[in-house]
Parts: sequence; C-alpha cells; structure tokens
Amino acid sequence: MDSIKATVADSLSNMNLGDLKAVVTGKNTIIIDALKGLLDLTVAFIPKLIGCILVLWIGFKLIKLLKKALTKVLEKRDAEASLKGFLTSVVDVLMKVMLVIMAMDIIGIKATSFIALLGEAGLAVGMALQGTLQNFAGGVIILLLRPFKVGDYIEVGSFKGYVKTIHIFHTMIRPFNGRIIIVPNSELATKSLINHTKEEVIRLDVVCSVAYGTDLEKARRVINEVIAADPLIKKDPIPKICVSNLGDSSVDWSLWLWTSVDDYWVVWMRIRENLYNAFYQNGISIPFPQLDVHMAK
Repeated sequence: MDSIKATVADSLSNMNLGDLKAVVTGKNTIIIDALKGLLDLTVAFIPKLIGCILVLWIGFKLIKLLKKALTKVLEKRDAEASLKGFLTSVVDVLMKVMLVIMAMDIIGIKATSFIALLGEAGLAVGMALQGTLQNFAGGVIILLLRPFKVGDYIEVGSFKGYVKTIHIFHTMIRPFNGRIIIVPNSELATKSLINHTKEEVIRLDVVCSVAYGTDLEKARRVINEVIAADPLIKKDPIPKICVSNLGDSSVDWSLWLWTSVDDYWVVWMRIRENLYNAFYQNGISIPFPQLDVHMAK
C-alpha cells in the first residue's frame, strides 16, 4: 500500500498543469484516439462491405445465367448429356471460386495472401479433401475414357440402373424401382463395372424346360417358330438353341437370342410367355419338381 501511494504521489508531482487539464477535460487521451481510429476504420470499411455484398449478389445471378446459356449452347451442338452435366458443374464451381476471391479482394483480403495461406495449409486441405479430389479425378476419367454415358444401363457392385446424370463429384443411377442411387465417381472410375448397353446389339439368354419323354425335335421346331415369329429378335447373328442340361425333372434348353439395346426388355418380358403358350398349344409338357417313391414289398 505504501509503495502505491508513493507511485501516485510521484506521478502527481511530475505532472504539469497542462497534462492534468487534458486528463480532466478528456482531450488527447488514448481512449479517445482509439475510438476515433475505430470510427474512421468503420466508416472506411462499410462501403467496402456493401460493395462486397453487391458483387456476390450480382455475381451469383450472372453465374446462374451463364450456366443456362452454356447448357443451351451444348444442347444446340448436340453434346452428350454426360459431357453437358460435367462441364456445367465444373464451370459453376470455378466461377464461384473466382467470385469469392474477387469479393475478398474488395474488402482488403488480397488474393495473393489467400493463395499463400492455402499453400501453407495445402497438406491439411489435401488430406481433408482427399476423397473429394479422388471423386473429381474420377469424373475427369469418366469424361475422357467414356466407359458409360447418360442413358446407359450399368452394373457396379450391387448397384444396377440407368445412368441419369454425371456430376463433377458423383453419378446418379436410376434403377427400375424409380429410386436414385448416388455413386461417387472414384468408385465408378477405379472398380470393374458392366455396361449392358455399350453395344447396339446384345444377347438375351433364356432357359426353358420340357418334360422327360418329350420329342426333342418337335420341341426344337416349336422353339424356332416362336423365335421366327418375333420381329424384334435378330436373324443375324443367328439365334442358337441347344439342350444345355439334363436336370432331375426336366430337359433344359438354352436360347441365345440377339436383339437391339432398345428392344432388349421388350423381348425379355414376352419371350417366356410366347414359349409357354406355344408349348401348351402343341401338347409339350412343362415339368415341375417331382419325386418317385418305390415301396419295397
């Protein structure tokens, strides 16, 4: 306590009348100077902030219009749907990044400083976005190598369906049940997949069975008549028919039928019905599992 009193007394003894007057009247104090500096900074920053908000608002509107214009240009040039979706996604991301950098520059955050900061944090960002970058690279590979396109029916892992859209990071697949499956592009680019519609003409494999004791030549003639009566089944390549298995209760026939990609499911749905009706009309029995039991006397 004595030391504090001594310090105060020493300060008062060294203070002249002008300094004491400045303290009492509130002139030339550190607090006043700080408030003035903050006020000047706020007045200078508000116009920059308003300009930044306007640039962002107008920029996002322009990006939306440019995306629509790009889509129309690609449609006029008959660009593939996969290319159209991927390019619009890439352009959208790039333009938004550029817009954000411009807005930061308006409020005083220089792009060079921002890029330098990203460069210093590049390793951490790379580790955090590793999966995202892999998906982007996968999208580029899909676009360049074109293992499939929008509208193809593909099978990857346990997923099957028609490709609906190819985006920058993922691909949307629509199965027959109408739901949407979202698959990362990295999975589609690095794993094996089956493209059922890559070729214009594909083979449909059908198995039908007749009972033991059936005249095989008659069965072959009836099957050939059913195939010849269907205009969607190609005559070239020639359909193949053969007995492929002697089962426990049936003689199995394998049919290799060729049809166009567009007609595949139509043929798939009606060929078995046509075979059943033809067998029924010609008295050919279709077997069902049965067991003969012999009783010992």
